[in-house]
Amino acid sequence: MTGDHQTLTLLLCSVFVAVTLAITAWVSRTRHGSSEEFYVGGRLFSPMENGFAIAGDYASAASFLGVPGLIVLVGYDGVLYVVGFLVGWLVVLFLLAELVRNCGRFTFADVVAARMAERPVRLAAGTSSVTVCLLYLVAQMVGAGTLVALLLGRTGGAAQVWTVTGVGVLMVLYVSLGGMRATTWIQIVKAVVLLAGTLALTVLVLVRFHGDVNRLLLTAAAHSGHGDAFLAPGLRYGGDWTARLDFLSLGLALVLGTGGLPHILARFYTVPTARAARRSALWAIGLIGVFYLMTIVLGFGAAALVGPDAVRGSNAAGNTAVPLLALHLGGGPGSTTGAVLVAVVAAVALATIVAVVAGLTLSSSAAVAHDLYAALRRRDRRPRSEVAVARIAAVAVGAAAIALGLLARELNVAVLVGLAFAVAASANLPVLLYSLFWRSFTTRGAVWAVYGGLVPAVLLVVLSPVVSGSPDALFPGVDFHCFPLCNPGIASVPLGFLAGWLGTVTSAAPPDEARHAETEVRSLTGAGAA
Repeated sequence: MTGDHQTLTLLLCSVFVAVTLAITAWVSRTRHGSSEEFYVGGRLFSPMENGFAIAGDYASAASFLGVPGLIVLVGYDGVLYVVGFLVGWLVVLFLLAELVRNCGRFTFADVVAARMAERPVRLAAGTSSVTVCLLYLVAQMVGAGTLVALLLGRTGGAAQVWTVTGVGVLMVLYVSLGGMRATTWIQIVKAVVLLAGTLALTVLVLVRFHGDVNRLLLTAAAHSGHGDAFLAPGLRYGGDWTARLDFLSLGLALVLGTGGLPHILARFYTVPTARAARRSALWAIGLIGVFYLMTIVLGFGAAALVGPDAVRGSNAAGNTAVPLLALHLGGGPGSTTGAVLVAVVAAVALATIVAVVAGLTLSSSAAVAHDLYAALRRRDRRPRSEVAVARIAAVAVGAAAIALGLLARELNVAVLVGLAFAVAASANLPVLLYSLFWRSFTTRGAVWAVYGGLVPAVLLVVLSPVVSGSPDALFPGVDFHCFPLCNPGIASVPLGFLAGWLGTVTSAAPPDEARHAETEVRSLTGAGAA
């Protein structure tokens, strides 16, 4: 892109940043310093507002950049991410949304600690929450680096570092100054911008093919280099047993992982009632479903119009498929319309990244302050003290996300998010379901369920081809992998449930029947909910 076109892109991105900083400044002047205001925005959001915010929080860089890129490279198998991301919301809607809202206050650990010994449960749940949020944050930082690489022609290494650092600084400002209220409004603005930008590109793709979806798919298959196999299962996850197991593992992680994402569960505390939480989930499902249908069109549109070779040449992981598609739809390199569309896509992608990292940072800092710090410093539970710790934690989480994002900048963002989903499904979902539905569940079972899923999931990721032993690995020059699958879900999710069961049946202390009965009534009726 020329200097003028880069200037246009930076201008649009700067407009979004200016708007979001203005929102943060406005909220910081009107908010109160209580923990309820900082963590959940005073529980004042309507179901529609919260539904848009959830959609903004959930539709990350993995969705907008990574999924279309995977569809370009592997065809039908890339659509698995779309199906998994969307189907996972059924678990949230039918099993978790209302019950979590009734049982918790600020974090998902509140649900488990309601009937268990607080200190060990909060330590385990807080550790798991921070781990999941960091993995998710890395994907967003990689997306930011990808945008800079495209705009600077892969020659701006220093600029990539500064851009990723800038995103990290922004997310710390949003969270530390504005808390949940500023973060929510940023996510609402981002959701509107993302849906509008994706809709515009989808319409342009369909217009190019005169609304004939069949022609779009056939053209994509013809240009893919794989023929009809591009539109059939198995291009990436077919063949030997390893690839097939990887398919099942990824599907399991995506479907179950949504119910264990801390930053998504926290959104149900921002509405006043459980009924509002359920309606928020319905709004989110509708908005997210429309968005993911459009990403499928963008993926096959990029395959048909740009081609996998051009996408791979720009970014081996496929993260630049949507910007390249926008450039082609606008008339190709050197065209003003193409540059404008790329600028719009870059601004939308940056909005996506900034909004999601704000939500993740808030969730992880809440886990540090409300769960880890509160458990370790039981005598210092003053709300203002806890909020101060959360602000400090936001800075630390931002620094860690910047460092890890720069390290993993060559990996596909959808793959990285898939790993976060696997850890969430392995460590967080088992303890949530057991706490809500198993009368005999004990404190030992809760702690074992978290660590029994978290430790194997993280360990298997480290020993997988994602980290070493393959050309696309985090460390391609070394090989210490001994776990053949790229996603650990098929092994780590059952281990989390098994560890929770084993810890419960071997507990010396019986479960507290009275506290379970109280939690059951509260979860089903909302009596006594915050």
